[in-house]
Amino acid sequence: MATRPLADDALHEECGVFGVWAPGRDVARLTYFGLMSLQHRGQESAGIAVGDGGTVMVRKELGLVSQVFTDADLAALPGQLAIGHVRYGTAGAKSWEAAQPHLSTINDVIIALAHNGTLVNTDELRRQLIDLGVRFLSNSDSEVAAKLIGYFTQKTRHLREGIRKTMELVRGGYAMALINEQALYAFRDPYGIRPLVLGKLPEEGWVVASETCALDIVGATYVRDIRPGEILRISAEGLVSEQGVAPEQESAECIFEQVYFARPDSIMAGKSVYACRYDMGRRLAQESPVEADMVIGVPDSGLPPAEGFARESGIPFGEGLIKNRYVARTFIQPTQELRAMGVRMKLNPLRDNIAGKRLVVIDDSIVRGTTMMQLVRMLRQAGAAEVHVRINSPEVVWPCFYGIDTDVQAQLISANKTVDEIRAFIGADSLAFLSVEGLLACMPAIGEELPGGTSRGYCTACFTGVYPVAVPESFGRDKFMPGYDPFNMTEPVRLPRDVVVAKDRDHSWEAAHGEA
Repeated sequence: MATRPLADDALHEECGVFGVWAPGRDVARLTYFGLMSLQHRGQESAGIAVGDGGTVMVRKELGLVSQVFTDADLAALPGQLAIGHVRYGTAGAKSWEAAQPHLSTINDVIIALAHNGTLVNTDELRRQLIDLGVRFLSNSDSEVAAKLIGYFTQKTRHLREGIRKTMELVRGGYAMALINEQALYAFRDPYGIRPLVLGKLPEEGWVVASETCALDIVGATYVRDIRPGEILRISAEGLVSEQGVAPEQESAECIFEQVYFARPDSIMAGKSVYACRYDMGRRLAQESPVEADMVIGVPDSGLPPAEGFARESGIPFGEGLIKNRYVARTFIQPTQELRAMGVRMKLNPLRDNIAGKRLVVIDDSIVRGTTMMQLVRMLRQAGAAEVHVRINSPEVVWPCFYGIDTDVQAQLISANKTVDEIRAFIGADSLAFLSVEGLLACMPAIGEELPGGTSRGYCTACFTGVYPVAVPESFGRDKFMPGYDPFNMTEPVRLPRDVVVAKDRDHSWEAAHGEA
């Protein structure tokens, strides 16, 4: 778990991935710009790995994409395919070793892995691999995945088979991109919890990414989502798809992508994220009306639902908060005086617009409540007559284990207080959340039949406690408050008994440089 900056009360998604296969193109530079468009998904570290037909090279470091890479760095990464990663740590310490892509060797072949999500059963798998002589450099679940893939590839002599066997063992939410020196692979968990899309470059070339906004920036055209449980291989031989593991009967796509994580210009399930959020605001106005003079949104994710709330309620939409867009994650700690200002480092009230007005303030969620408390106080100090808070998602009551940094229930204010107690805590005149039913009504393509017989569904575990992927007792231990019992518990998956590590043998692995 990464260290949380003081007064940072937002939800954080783990990371974003980008991959490209485009011989003759500057793949490192394409990946750089793809990562720039995904920077909102992770600001702790960034990395790019490039395959040039003979080997795989990587550069990764702590910091933003623009801080990690120079023009000279990109020029020093020639190749025909690449993957990139931006990270916000939820599983594994904040360190260079935990930064991605992860490198792993299979005899003389190097692979690099970029992972978005969280695996819930890697503790036992890591112990078993260590007992078999496999070394680890970090406590990241992503490194466990990389080592498992290498382990099974060495056993089967085929990289796709190594990926497939790893997918059979790991549990959780994941979208991964992987390269060796000549092929790009992309694969996704059987529930499709974390997003991953495929795009086509105008000339020869393919792109995979966490969001469609990353396709747009490199000029790629969206082709389709990578299917739950699918493995894609892209190389000089073309694009090959196979079902790595059987998809679940109903997918469980993370509903917070539309609520908060994804960029509003991204398209998910055929509908823009902006349109989803706008509809959430309209539904919220229907469910929780209030008399007020102006509707304002908390930048940035609160702005589309604020517009929708204003449209539905007839209350004018206005700008009441100015965001400092140059405040990002920093290694420079503020002084105690600045630290006490909290939210003012990111947001400042527009006094002329809000003084004397009854405000409706729209935000995407309340996690711990501290930021909203500071925000309400700041608006009152700026002259607001009333502050009515409306949240365009349900209460976050349950921890997430699939890639959001809320894996301890006690830190969630809605698990500890009633709605009225939260209202009193944040100092609002009124407070209301969107219902689960209301949120689902705004989501695109629920029940749509996907290839393979799967129907589209959404994970609502953080609101309802219904976890689509079973949570091992060892992973969920001490994460729940008394009286809150998780719905899914299971024994950890073990490595197959017939697998013997070949640490003392030198396999030629002839397939590594061929189909792999």
